[in-house]
Amino acid sequence: MIGRRLLGIDLGTDLVKVYQKGSGIVLQEKDIVATKGKHTIAIGNKAYAMLGRAPQEIILSKPIQNGVIGHMGYMQSLLNALFKQIFQRTVRKTDVLVAVPKDITAVEKRAFFEALEHANSKIGALYAIDKPLLNALGMNLNISGSKGLMTVDIGADTTEIAIVSLEGIVVSKLLPIGGYKLDTLIQSAVRRTHHLCIGEKTAEMIKVSLASAIAPLKQEEIRVYGRDIMTGLPTDAMVGSSLVYEAIREQFSAIMNAIRQILERTPPEIAADIIESGIFVSGGCAGIRDLGKKIQEETNLKVHIADQSQNAVIRGLGVLVDNYKMLRIGKRIR
Repeated sequence: MIGRRLLGIDLGTDLVKVYQKGSGIVLQEKDIVATKGKHTIAIGNKAYAMLGRAPQEIILSKPIQNGVIGHMGYMQSLLNALFKQIFQRTVRKTDVLVAVPKDITAVEKRAFFEALEHANSKIGALYAIDKPLLNALGMNLNISGSKGLMTVDIGADTTEIAIVSLEGIVVSKLLPIGGYKLDTLIQSAVRRTHHLCIGEKTAEMIKVSLASAIAPLKQEEIRVYGRDIMTGLPTDAMVGSSLVYEAIREQFSAIMNAIRQILERTPPEIAADIIESGIFVSGGCAGIRDLGKKIQEETNLKVHIADQSQNAVIRGLGVLVDNYKMLRIGKRIR
């Protein structure tokens, strides 16, 4: 292992991120593929720029859905193009560490490995690392100690809640709730209330600007643009924070219920540790307004929102890439 090239890959629903030994995060591309007929015409950020603007003959597809690979062909096209960028200046074999959700089936996990195995001939050894462990490492938490830790990772398509101790996962739960679900609910609410059809990017902008885990005390509004569903003509509307809260509040209630369920399944000794240390929250949706306050009210525990919360997993991979002895927490696939 000493002297080998090392690469860490987080195949997220929203972004594919790559960490390279000695260089840090070297690639961060949208997880999207644009095809025309049988041909791939764009991948990653270039394909994302076409979202909501492409003609009918251009199909935009997201290879990863609900945290797992939903379309192997599109995933292969994306990885082939990305690895071509990374490996263009080297002939050496590269060992790859891939982050995988804990609570998915063996078949779903195998799809991650097969996609990488066929992506480039320069890939050497392949290691699978459970995302909750990486998430904790990326938040600078000590996963090797006997004290238990609770992490909540709210991503683009899933929320993963876990109790970590002694370099392992004591209990965990994966929910099909994430940023994309919130965007879809916001789109539906705007359509129902304002008779306005808006795109995915507009819904995401509304979420970032107005979404809150707790009912807003003061109404805020932003102007958004779309298509009137009655006339079919372009128009605009003022969307308020109360509308957004009502659209997404059930999703946060589901997350809170899952957190309580995990706490109920936690061994008493570890429960005492969590009372002392609190809950650590990361993921692309961790920055939603008053999320920490909501979790604290529901659990009566301290809550810590990670810095650069969207990068916790790739930073955790970086810890392993820069310290190969820590690879003991993973599983070598080949």
